[in-house]
Amino acid sequence: MPPLPSPRAATVYLVGAGPGEADLLTVRAARLIAAADVAVYDNLVGPDVLALIPATTQRIYVGKKAGNHALPQEEINRLLVNLAREGKTVIRLKGGDPYIFGRGGEEILELVEAGVPFEVVPGVTAAAGAAAYAGIPLTHREIARTCTFATGHFQDGTCDLDWPALARPGQTLVIYMGISALPTIARELCAHGLPTNTPAAVVRHATLADQRCIAADIAELPAAVAAAGIKPPALLIIGEVVRLRERLNWFKPD
Repeated sequence: MPPLPSPRAATVYLVGAGPGEADLLTVRAARLIAAADVAVYDNLVGPDVLALIPATTQRIYVGKKAGNHALPQEEINRLLVNLAREGKTVIRLKGGDPYIFGRGGEEILELVEAGVPFEVVPGVTAAAGAAAYAGIPLTHREIARTCTFATGHFQDGTCDLDWPALARPGQTLVIYMGISALPTIARELCAHGLPTNTPAAVVRHATLADQRCIAADIAELPAAVAAAGIKPPALLIIGEVVRLRERLNWFKPD
């Protein structure tokens, strides 16, 4: 394998930190983490990934939780531009993949408009990580030939999706940031034709030692998740592939 290019000063590296487990980082991501002057990171970046940041690297937390943003998105965009203009090598760590519900496009557009050099390093998205570690194949011949990603959270706080399309049979549906709206999601999917006994699962802290997975029929899942005390962030997987979990679940966290 040819050597990877070295990090450059005055450059922003938008890096997918994966679903949590540090071993799932790409080689490029690990090299950049070790070499950056500044690490700007999200709430969803796993603790073992953060532990790889050298003690000499400046850390700036810009994470977002429901109703609690360390920095508004517009300020994060400006921060990245300003740090690069100071001549620093900046790594922008995002949980999962930066271009899948990670607002990576918004940040890169700001860098483009400001003339700041950048690189995008993909990461294992939450859907792939959660599904693999929960024993749920996202696609499976004769069961699910289509997999759809959707977000259960919108900028205005609503959850208004294309319910007829999402309720179609023969597909796997993965909903990011949908736990708070889970009762609405389950109700609308069933109202638009999804059978109430369709299997579904919620996975929290995917790939980590404290991973939890709650599985039930979609109509019963909101109550099961509430009873288990599952809070965001967590991922929602809906479809017949969830039935395979009983046989394919290999990850046994301590």
